[in-house]
Amino acid sequence: MTKLTATTPASMSFAFFLLILVVASGGASASRLLRLPGATSKKYLTKQEHWFNQTLDHFSPYDHRHFGQRYYEYLDNFRAPDGPIFLKICGESACSGIANDYISVLAKKFGAAVVSLEHRYYGKSSPFKSLTTKDLRFLSSKQALFDLAAFRQYYQDSLNAKFNRPNIDNSWFVFGVSYAGALSAWFRLKFPHLTCGSLASSAVVQAIHNFTAFDKQVGESAGPECKPVLQEITRLVDQRLGSNAEAVKTLFNATELKNDGDFLYFLADAAVVAIQYGNPDKLCIPLIEAKKAGADLVEAYATYVKDYYVGSFGASVQTYNQEHLKKTTLTDDTSDRLWWFQVCTEVAYFQVAPSNDSIRSLRVDSRYHLDLCKNVFGEGIYPDVTATNLYYGGTRIAGSRIIFTNGSQDPWRHASKQTSSPEMPSFIITCHNCGHGTDFRGCPQSPLVPEGDSENCSSPDAVRRVRQQIVQTIDWWLSECPTSPAGV
Repeated sequence: MTKLTATTPASMSFAFFLLILVVASGGASASRLLRLPGATSKKYLTKQEHWFNQTLDHFSPYDHRHFGQRYYEYLDNFRAPDGPIFLKICGESACSGIANDYISVLAKKFGAAVVSLEHRYYGKSSPFKSLTTKDLRFLSSKQALFDLAAFRQYYQDSLNAKFNRPNIDNSWFVFGVSYAGALSAWFRLKFPHLTCGSLASSAVVQAIHNFTAFDKQVGESAGPECKPVLQEITRLVDQRLGSNAEAVKTLFNATELKNDGDFLYFLADAAVVAIQYGNPDKLCIPLIEAKKAGADLVEAYATYVKDYYVGSFGASVQTYNQEHLKKTTLTDDTSDRLWWFQVCTEVAYFQVAPSNDSIRSLRVDSRYHLDLCKNVFGEGIYPDVTATNLYYGGTRIAGSRIIFTNGSQDPWRHASKQTSSPEMPSFIITCHNCGHGTDFRGCPQSPLVPEGDSENCSSPDAVRRVRQQIVQTIDWWLSECPTSPAGV
């Protein structure tokens, strides 16, 4: 059963006029932790919903169905009618509004409108009422990029109609964090005529099958005192799973995870989240103290997992349960199944344990991930990372006017472009708690800090210096991308 309509071009008239800027935000699971956590209602620039009639399949000359796609606009700083439009891309989770992160500072500086389009299938933008593997066949980064292009053109046309002017293009700039950061870079790569440039924050542009560098960075970021404690905890948990699995899972309130691999992935992610989002001390200080006191390290880690990862951060044990991931009913809690589908068909990012010196259990290996893809989505579902990197270029992306940024502690940076070139500058923000999307989120990266304030970063100046480079580069590229006839 679908929610699609066979809409003709004539029926796509503008019911109202929009001023939209799209900014990319980002990312979610197995990489379960790719997406950035959501903000509270007080930390949004706007939560007012608007709707756009989107094409279901951009690559079929025969399928003319459409679906409703949610978006947001924030116009308080817009220098109408010819100010720039910032497109903030929403990634692999429900998009509940435009977060009040560093994009609000940039909008003020440049007199920009900000618009944000929800990613197809996520949140309220699902084309179907169920999420069977067959229904998910239109969920891909390629379709999502075309969604952005179609929306950008629609919004520009509506803006011109609102101000009763001929075919004029405002200067557009695209933003994104994490997977949405990759979309930001790929949008500039594939549609350079539709944007003056892009900011790709913590952009995971390289599809990777066995992502061992992820775990290695977790250990490096944890530091020389914390890393061996985490490794000891992993060894102890592996031992207890062999002797009394029910007891150790009960300790973590995770008895529903019958598959030991799911349980071990849950424990690995619990450590990752503190490192990735700028809260390493919440993880490491109590564990190092427990080690020095001779306390039970597994119990100490269970306390951290229950109090911080599940309690404060808001992680859910059931999102690690493959039986939960197999559910095809459309609910408010389907992002994990959707992102796993993208992981299992396009990008992988399999966070496997390296053969030596790993933080996570060696049982979290490539076979675990491939079995999950098969179990959840069916036979023949696996990621073709070679094809993905062939299409986009991976870290050898042949783009232009793309800014790449990464936090020094973020394990995801090893799937991003970390080397600079004249047309694609790359910056690494170095500090103790500089993680995923630091340039947008400040410190910590979760919970969200209004306007991405950097004062709580261990080196605020490191963030400010990169932001200064970002502002100067955006200003330069916008100045060379003046308002022009649309399509020119």
